[in-house]
Amino acid sequence: MQPTLVAVAHGSRDPRAPHTVLALLERVRELRPRLDVRLGHIELNRPLLGDTLSALSGEVVLVPLLLGRGTHVKRDLPASAARAAHLRVRVAAPLGPHPLLVEALFERLLEAGWHPGRRGGAAVVLAAAGSRDPDSAADTRRTAAQLSERLDGIPVVPAYASADTAAAPDVPEAVRALTARGHHRIAVASYFAAPGRFASASAAAAPGPASAPLGAHPALARLVLQRYDEALARETGRRELATA
Repeated sequence: MQPTLVAVAHGSRDPRAPHTVLALLERVRELRPRLDVRLGHIELNRPLLGDTLSALSGEVVLVPLLLGRGTHVKRDLPASAARAAHLRVRVAAPLGPHPLLVEALFERLLEAGWHPGRRGGAAVVLAAAGSRDPDSAADTRRTAAQLSERLDGIPVVPAYASADTAAAPDVPEAVRALTARGHHRIAVASYFAAPGRFASASAAAAPGPASAPLGAHPALARLVLQRYDEALARETGRRELATA
């Protein structure tokens, strides 16, 4: 029997966010109908991760619906796994950085009205939540570089929506800096898994097109399963090394 996939969402006060996550998980189930797919939130929404885990048995893979490394991935999810002593729990890598995310970002920009053929004065701000963890900022910078490559070299500047982190610049600052450098066609790419306060504030700061959050994009559904499979493969590799 396959281990249960538990998708771990952050949680949001925006009522659209849980519906978006559920739509994403429906796509995951469509891709792999026999896999048991569950949902747990870190905070704010039900079911909370602890409640989801307490109702399960056997083997579980936690797949964070998070876009980079940070406190939740490094500390909170391993702690949740440790508290679920009745389960065998693996924790998968966060979704980002990954080329599938870049493809989803690119397609969301197109949906928002971005015209890739118009290069003169063009630039993109990659709006992310931000984190005090330097690895999280490094992951966002890597995604920005990958998106720039996907956009044939158009500058992509990472910026951050959360005032509670040390990450800089924020989205309005990034827009002003690009404008000062002569960029008059600036789009904001929403690097958020679901709608929420940060995504809305970032879109409001856009002087041009602002893409929707990644949401239930098909590329995200494929990536959730890829992270699940990678976690299982790592465990298999460790077992093979231990018995070699």
